[in-house]
Amino acid sequence: MTAGIDTSGLSGDVRPQDDLYRHANGPWLEQHEIPADKAIYGAFHVLSDTAEQDVRAIVEKTVAAGHPEGSEARKVADLYSSFMDEETIEARGAEPIADQLALVRDIADVGDLVAALGTLELQGVSGVFHIWIDADAKKSDEYIVYFMQGGISLPDESYYRETSFAEIRTAYVAHVTRMLELAGLPDPAGAAARIMELETRIATGHWDRVKDRDVTLTYNKLDRSGLDELTPGFDWSRWLAGAGVPASAIEQVVVREPDFFTAAAAALREVELERWKEWLSWRVVHDAAPLLSKAFVDENFAFYGKTLTGAPELRERWKRGVGVVESALGEALGKLYVAEHFPPAAKARMVELVANLVEAYRQRIDTLDWMGADTRRRALDKLGTFLPKIGYPDKWKDYGALEVDPADLVGNVRRSVAVETARELAKLGQPVDRTEWKMTPQTVNAYYNPRMNEIVFPAGILQPPFFDLDADDAVNYGAIGAVIGHEIGHGFDDQGSRYDGDGNINDWWTDDDRAAFEQRTDKLVAQYEVLSPAETPGQHVNGKLTLGENIGDLGGLSIAYVAHQLSLDGAEPPVIDGLSGSQRFFLSWATAWSTKTRPEEAARRLAIDPHSPPEFRCNAVVKNIDEFHQTFATSESDGMWLAPEDRVRIW
Repeated sequence: MTAGIDTSGLSGDVRPQDDLYRHANGPWLEQHEIPADKAIYGAFHVLSDTAEQDVRAIVEKTVAAGHPEGSEARKVADLYSSFMDEETIEARGAEPIADQLALVRDIADVGDLVAALGTLELQGVSGVFHIWIDADAKKSDEYIVYFMQGGISLPDESYYRETSFAEIRTAYVAHVTRMLELAGLPDPAGAAARIMELETRIATGHWDRVKDRDVTLTYNKLDRSGLDELTPGFDWSRWLAGAGVPASAIEQVVVREPDFFTAAAAALREVELERWKEWLSWRVVHDAAPLLSKAFVDENFAFYGKTLTGAPELRERWKRGVGVVESALGEALGKLYVAEHFPPAAKARMVELVANLVEAYRQRIDTLDWMGADTRRRALDKLGTFLPKIGYPDKWKDYGALEVDPADLVGNVRRSVAVETARELAKLGQPVDRTEWKMTPQTVNAYYNPRMNEIVFPAGILQPPFFDLDADDAVNYGAIGAVIGHEIGHGFDDQGSRYDGDGNINDWWTDDDRAAFEQRTDKLVAQYEVLSPAETPGQHVNGKLTLGENIGDLGGLSIAYVAHQLSLDGAEPPVIDGLSGSQRFFLSWATAWSTKTRPEEAARRLAIDPHSPPEFRCNAVVKNIDEFHQTFATSESDGMWLAPEDRVRIW
């Protein structure tokens, strides 16, 4: 067994009592540069790079093997080959989207426009709104269609109104102009200005991200007549016909932002049809740009890469090709990835870790001093129904319906969208499939799904530095243990706590307990609101937007510490390389967040990301944990000091 902590990577100039993040990561931050094709780089991204290289090796081996026509492996090979065939792609230029642009050009009235929105939705062109199918959040054993606001091409509605984004708005209009020129569309500069004007109107109807994460406000169930009433003048029959979706699909729907849909319907009635056609032509070009000839790819990257994120170089073609294959055939690749990179012993160890984290939550909930008996009983009931999924799904997706042509990249992607849309629509009226995964096994991430009350850990994240079969337990609990605790914690954060153990929105809290909970979360909001990342001086964390993730981090690390103690069964952890078990635990947490971010990307994430910047995910969390202060013997003169009465403990 190894320590799992590289002591040579610790800073001798910064004490953990003053800045745990820079003590653990100082040398790494000094020595590493962000790769030219990235806007952010850290432990997660290093591991993602490794997974990407592993998948590349699998894909290229598949291409070389010459598998039978129609097999999944052949589809993987042919799709990748279609992306790597630059000669064919260059020769075709904008021709692959000519039929979609012709469809838009032939629109004669608003009814045609609505039908075209439906048709293009089925081909992967994003429209005025987004739809998807999921379990009903108040009847989680049934599927239902969800509707969500859309229609804008900048990252967030705030980009259309805030002064700080004025330069980006100017650059965006110039970008749209150049893209329309490449597509051969008329009056590109005038059209770009009008598209910006229309998107600005659309954006004014958007809910902001804080309001949009409220699970109660965003659950608005309507029948067909209610949907018609919400969107006067929008011909849903034409949209359904265009998309090839049966009318039964929208007999019952959940609309997340009702105000937006009313405002969008008004814009469809009031804005000149030709302006909408310009906008929809832009959407066609924009969504296809990464798949078209080099001129489109380069211009797309110039704005969405360089301008928005600060990354100076486009990712290598093979990386983008692997991404396309993962998007269309993710679980087909996942089968091959798991066979090579996820041993059964890793899954067994994870089962043990998850069990200890759940038990630690049970013990903490059982002894909370701010929660009453009735709410406590229901919280424990919910905890008892958590479903862990580890590594990979028990049932794999079937890609038999997907046809792949090695000489037709855009067609392959369209057919993939159509196959996945058909797969989703087929769920309606069927029992909810609780074996389904929302991430592929090779993904370096994890998630909690409140409608299934499940915590999911793909094989991709179950690698060092987050999880190491050969590492000391303190290190694993400080990294992947905290990730497990974080995902369980989402079931009890400010929004996840509104779902019961069956996955339904159901207020199982007493009023007094909810008030006590919010008293603590309000303190957490205030702590984060004053934080400003070094990359963006004067710009602060949005404490309300990041609240759920901050609760997850705080609860996750706190509970992981308890779980590690449980795993010791009374034994004292060894001192390794001069570090106690508790020191290794907190250093493992800190090194997991080692990250460098370009200023443009840092600003973008402050606007749209529900996660706090990495340095605060490290330091702001541990300041609230008594065991951190005990481990490193902090005092009032230390930079990491937070007075006991100011520390927030929720779970």
